[in-house]
Amino acid sequence: MGKKPKYVEIVDWIRSQIDSGELKHGDRIASENELMSKFQVSRQTVRHALSVLVGQQTLEKKQGSGTYVSLPEMQGTNQRIRTKRIGVVTTYVNDYIFSPIIQSIEEVLSETDYTMHLSFTYNSITKEREILEGFCETMNVDGIIAEPTKSNLPNPNIPLFKELQDKGIPILQLNSYYNNLDAPHVSVNDKMTAKIVTEYLIHQGHKNIAGIFKSDDGQGGRRYLGYMEALMEAGISVKDSRISWIDTEDLRGGLDGLIQAFKRSEGCSACVCYNDEVAEKILNLCQMYNVSVPEEISVVGIDNSNSAKYTLPPLTSANNPVKDVGKYAAQGILQMIEGEKIDSVELDSEIVERESVKRMEI
Repeated sequence: MGKKPKYVEIVDWIRSQIDSGELKHGDRIASENELMSKFQVSRQTVRHALSVLVGQQTLEKKQGSGTYVSLPEMQGTNQRIRTKRIGVVTTYVNDYIFSPIIQSIEEVLSETDYTMHLSFTYNSITKEREILEGFCETMNVDGIIAEPTKSNLPNPNIPLFKELQDKGIPILQLNSYYNNLDAPHVSVNDKMTAKIVTEYLIHQGHKNIAGIFKSDDGQGGRRYLGYMEALMEAGISVKDSRISWIDTEDLRGGLDGLIQAFKRSEGCSACVCYNDEVAEKILNLCQMYNVSVPEEISVVGIDNSNSAKYTLPPLTSANNPVKDVGKYAAQGILQMIEGEKIDSVELDSEIVERESVKRMEI
């Protein structure tokens, strides 16, 4: 077996002091400086060890006074001592929608005495599991805002989410949701958003409309459903040959991962893209293959990213109210921490017209 992490040594030592009677209920434990000196570790390591014991209700922090051994009535109950930290878990840090979401969450929390503990899964089930196991071990957050990882696929981490809920830590899902996790979510209305952009193309006279959707995220399935509904309500026959499914690995593959989807749009006058990232790659492929946009094919995205106005041509897209997503998520988790039951929130989008769509002769 490997050597114990330093924070575990501190945890075990404090527990042994309590078990031996050296520390009694209500006693103040050694200061952070004293523990740093005794174990020759950083302040961060000491604070991590203390947060583990606070989360397990062994210790209790008193503002401006220090850390104390919890009173017997606080131990072994379902009541948790607040850490004043919110765990925020997103798939990526540099994706164009997450910076404003995180900023909006921070703006709400800055008006309270809560801070944010930020983690990223990179859309990896394994990384998500590591993060959740860390929360289960340390219990160092009062609530978690979590963006699901590959939310359209079966997820072996659902029991960890439920374990956290059982321990009194509320979960709020961000941008998407797991169907088999009983936790509210805050997101854009994905089905309606895709329906709006498809209807926009139909109103511009397009009938042969391709669609590119993401298969491993729940948003992809819901956006596909909105696309299909718009076509069928307009009496336009749906051809499977015009629909492409991509996944996270295809997007990581750059333009190469989208070539087959691009080729399946041949013969169509327009293409609905899963999001602006996909749409921008399709625009780049159009340049590579000398396909003129919007004269030969019109392209629409979803999210209205900051770069959408700078593509060639500027991209027509559906606005994703990311600032509101972050705000409602932060407000929601604070309400849940206080024991309130909240409903899911799905926000509306609207078309932002630019130059990537041609109006057809009707």
